[in-house]
Amino acid sequence: MICFAPRDFALVTPMKICLVKYGFYENAASLMQFATSLADRGDVVDVITLGRKGQPYSECIDGVEIFRLSTRTVNEVHRLTYLFRVIVFFFRCAVLLSARHLVHPYDVIHVQSVPDFLVFAAAFAKLLGASVILDMHESVPEFYAAKFKEGQHSFSFHALLFVEKLSAAFADHVLIPNPLWYERMVLRSVRKAKCSLVRYLPDPKIFYPRPRRRIDSKFLMIYPGTLNAHQGIDVGIRAFARLSENFPCAEFHIYGEGSAKSQLVSLTRFLQRTQQIRFYDMVPKSRLPALLSEYDLGIVPKRASCSFGNEAESTKILELMAVGVPVVVSKTKIDSFYHSEETVQFFESDNDANLAECIRSLVNNPAVRHRFASTVRTSHFKISNGKDEQHAATVDSRLFQAARRS
Repeated sequence: MICFAPRDFALVTPMKICLVKYGFYENAASLMQFATSLADRGDVVDVITLGRKGQPYSECIDGVEIFRLSTRTVNEVHRLTYLFRVIVFFFRCAVLLSARHLVHPYDVIHVQSVPDFLVFAAAFAKLLGASVILDMHESVPEFYAAKFKEGQHSFSFHALLFVEKLSAAFADHVLIPNPLWYERMVLRSVRKAKCSLVRYLPDPKIFYPRPRRRIDSKFLMIYPGTLNAHQGIDVGIRAFARLSENFPCAEFHIYGEGSAKSQLVSLTRFLQRTQQIRFYDMVPKSRLPALLSEYDLGIVPKRASCSFGNEAESTKILELMAVGVPVVVSKTKIDSFYHSEETVQFFESDNDANLAECIRSLVNNPAVRHRFASTVRTSHFKISNGKDEQHAATVDSRLFQAARRS
């Protein structure tokens, strides 16, 4: 496994690279790391992505040229709405990629799912010699099943499995973010020789402990991320409601967006906790470390009962740990693989009573919270949990060089 976080490194043969994602650049940590690291080494880097209202169509950020083809509100409840938006982005992306490739050919095009079929937007450039990397940032069939509550025996799920195989076959190289998905993808969709296991680690130049500026006596808890059903934020809200009367100075702040947000707001009102549970917009990664550092505890309550939630690693856990914030984590399969009771406080997934008890214990034990934070700062970015992993200190540019030669 290659775990990456950018650092300076010697310039090798410069390339022209385009990274594509149906998402927001400012919130896509791994995409930003690829883009900025490649730009730092002297490559010409374009990124094709989504935008928010008020953002310019194109701008240069840290040497990376950003193109925002569509605006999006992350509130899709219906499948057809989601599919329509993705297809519109796909065709706009295909046109822009082709046009820019004709003017100044790309060496490598790196496409990050969701969806997998976005990789076919690079078909024209690939025909003219560009190499294509498919970054299976999410396991799309499982992601779709979790987002729209589809069974894994449904027609849609099997159709997405077929698209996954076609997309992997089309790409010159495939990146997979965690060992659980790596084993699955090798069995069902891609040859082992054609894929690499690359795990995200927070950039230590950005995510590091900062002095706290707060001087109040509040105990602040935070969840920063997407608001979908598999994230289990409703479990966190119910757990907080169980103990909030005993801790009037406690607050739970939720930063994010997603299809479940309206239901979570309604649940908070139903539990009459709107003064202590507050919702905020998603925060760009550049501002996130300073924000996280002001909090006393992070809550990551993913659902292990959902296949996707059980196996998708939360980058927010690593980011909270990197800035020295202790984290209460649902005991999912992937998080049990990477973490232990020495670095995080586990609770039983989907059990709001158990989560409430874990929070209560940590609120009453500042020494334990400090131990978690200290352990993370001294050991987290070494070999995780004793697993046999190769840690690279940078985005491995050799992947891009190899893709160009293939």
